[in-house]
Formats: sequence, structure tokens, C-alpha cells
Amino acid sequence: MPSSPCCPLCTHPLSYPLPVAGKDYHRCLGCELVWLDPACHLDPAAEKAVYDGHDNQVDDPRYRAFLMRAFGEVLARVPPPAQGLDFGCGPGPALIAMGREAGYRMAGYDKFYADEPELLTRQYDFITSTEVIEHIADPRAVLDRLWDCLKPGGLLVLQTQRVLEDERFRQWRYRHDPTHIVFFAEASFRALATRWQAGISFPHADVVVLTKP
Repeated sequence: MPSSPCCPLCTHPLSYPLPVAGKDYHRCLGCELVWLDPACHLDPAAEKAVYDGHDNQVDDPRYRAFLMRAFGEVLARVPPPAQGLDFGCGPGPALIAMGREAGYRMAGYDKFYADEPELLTRQYDFITSTEVIEHIADPRAVLDRLWDCLKPGGLLVLQTQRVLEDERFRQWRYRHDPTHIVFFAEASFRALATRWQAGISFPHADVVVLTKP
């Protein structure tokens, strides 16, 4: 009998298969993360083609309202002119524009649209990442790197829909996007907070705020 793959977030050694619609998913018995088997991932060109089809306009009021669920936490907790990074800013960096309009000093990183690795060697007062971490094949390494980029007392604000019970996952529209390959449960974020000794809050159903000691 083959051994179960270890969790790509918390490295717990035990998981169970969760096949859905012809795709092989796994669920961690430790932090409840769900991830798509790497054999089912798109190649980078196909992945980028999906993103190129998105139409997120910087001045779209509905898109800005969507992003405000995450950015509003920055406004409430970090006074300008703090330094911020939007990780996974995409081709239409609306959150960066919102931050600059509010008086923050903003930078944006995206591996497809703004690949400037030196930005991930700097220190920030806050980092936002909206609808990004569900696309990351190696969430532990990426999130650890972002955490290292935060100053003491800094905020990491993540926006992604949270996975619930297995049966809901099987019926969940969020997993239909072929670029969505990792799904975080509340327990997944709590495991991160424990490992980082971070403060944690869940101000919205799809937003988590982690505070660096």
C-alpha cells in the first residue's frame, strides 16, 4: 500500500485521498489543508493563459470593494506612510493603487507580471496577498519567505476562500478553477500561527490576519 504524501504546509506525515471529478486531491490529518496532486497541475504556460483571461481593472469599483475586505484590515491597523508589499499583484494591481491613494508606500510582486525577486529581500510593515495562495504549489516555503520579509509587529493579510468539510469540498465551485491547487482550512492558518508564534484573527470568512511578534 503506498504511503500518504506529507502536507506541503505543516509537513504532517499523514493525509488521506480525496478524489473529486477525476482529480486526485489529498487532505492533511494535521492542519486540514487540501491540495491537488502535482501530477494534475497545469504547466506554467497554461497557468498564465488562465490569468491572462482575467479582467481585473484597477478602477473597477466592484473589484475594489472585493479587495477592501483585505486592505481594510491594513487601514484599520497600520497608519500610513507605512511600507507595504502586495504579493501576487497580477496585471491589474488595484490594491497597490488603493494603498498609494491612502498614503502608503507600495510595491508589488508577481511571478508572471512583476517578477522582481529583490522585492522579496526587503522588509515591510505589511504584506497583502489576495486570491493568490490557493495557486501556490509550495505554500510552506512561499509563506515562510513572506513572513521573513515582515518587520516585527508587521501584518500578513491573506484573502482566500477557506475549505470546510470534505462533502462541501466535493461540491465547491472554488475548486473548479484549474489554477486553484491548495485550499486552506482555518486549522491550516492556526498551524501557521503556532509555528510562527503569530497573532491571528479571522475578520472575514475569506480573510486571515497574522501579526508578527
